[in-house]
Amino acid sequence: MPHHIVRLSNGLRVLHVETKAPISHFGVLVDVGTRDEPQQLPGLAHFLEHTIFKGTKKRNAYHVISRMDAVGGDLNASTSKEETYFHTSFLSVEYPRAVELLSDILLHSVFPEKEIEHEKSVVVEEINYYKDSPSELIFDDFESLVFHDHPLGRNILGTRQSVKKIRREDLQLLLHQYYNVHDLMIASVGNISMKRLLKLCERYFGDLDLEQTQKVRTPFTNYCPQTLHVHKHTAQTNVMMGMPAYAITDDKRVPFLMMTNLLGGQGQNTRLNMSVREKYGLAYTIEANYTSFSDTGLFAVYFGCAPQNRDQCIELVRCETDRLRQQRLGTMQLYYAKKQLIGQLALSNEAKLNEMLGMGHAALFFDEVDTMEESVEEILSLTAGDILEVANEILQPDRFTTLIFEHA
Repeated sequence: MPHHIVRLSNGLRVLHVETKAPISHFGVLVDVGTRDEPQQLPGLAHFLEHTIFKGTKKRNAYHVISRMDAVGGDLNASTSKEETYFHTSFLSVEYPRAVELLSDILLHSVFPEKEIEHEKSVVVEEINYYKDSPSELIFDDFESLVFHDHPLGRNILGTRQSVKKIRREDLQLLLHQYYNVHDLMIASVGNISMKRLLKLCERYFGDLDLEQTQKVRTPFTNYCPQTLHVHKHTAQTNVMMGMPAYAITDDKRVPFLMMTNLLGGQGQNTRLNMSVREKYGLAYTIEANYTSFSDTGLFAVYFGCAPQNRDQCIELVRCETDRLRQQRLGTMQLYYAKKQLIGQLALSNEAKLNEMLGMGHAALFFDEVDTMEESVEEILSLTAGDILEVANEILQPDRFTTLIFEHA
């Protein structure tokens, strides 16, 4: 479907795809995440995402969360290393309610002291939950190991100690510094015309602060591969292996994405799943992931297995990554790798909320969004040589960092 990016009178970007569906999705995406926090307050961006719902100049916390619930809508938010998303899904007739509510939250939150103290306990319990879930915790700890003391290595939730230190003034400063027209983007997929949506956005977001504080993001350098064993009271051994990869702006990102998908993506026929699980029965879950950031990326393989199978699983992962480096894909292998990635992309966009967030994410970095047709064309243009090249550049045996959670 065609999409349009239009700027409001204050410069705020609005991205919209018009549909005829009864359900619509509206969100505000902020180009600010964990890596942009003050060094002494890890977890501040995530804590702001929680507490921004706790009251505005005209609504208390109950009225904020009830505003969309009352009409059967959904209101949610999330924080990542580089972005924070606020979004709502609703019956299309409720567009005015959705736009007004998100503007009220983002422009007029007051961060009541009582709610801040209450939410500190909630976030500490969230931290405790992840610490009790090694298969979840290992992803965060692996990023901290790879990126070490760099801001990309910070845990999104922060620590118990850092969360308890957060003050109302810290939240207000982060909001004032970065929640401005330069770092925000409105994204919408739903049954409303662009003209009417712009009128609503102009009404409710038109006085968003024009001031800009230029973010200074320190590029990640000096990667040092390492292996770390951590003792946990678990029956299963959890392992992550990987290294830095391509940034979101790198032309090699798409071939590397396809290579990762072939190795251990969503399908059950991935090379890792067919080897480690189907052939040898050594793991229930094994997957490969690739995340791209503004200046770097992260490739990782995760699996959980019985302690006695750990070394064999690691060797099988090494065998499969070496095979990608040494053997060029055959014609049919390349054909089906492309078909699979295109199909997965289409299925993902079938969920309109995913489509909205995906388009908004792209627009934050590039100020434009590829159509589905353009994305398919880029995938179809890939060659076996492209896959071989990125595999050899990234998956070098001496570049792997390995984190192992093993039984104490």
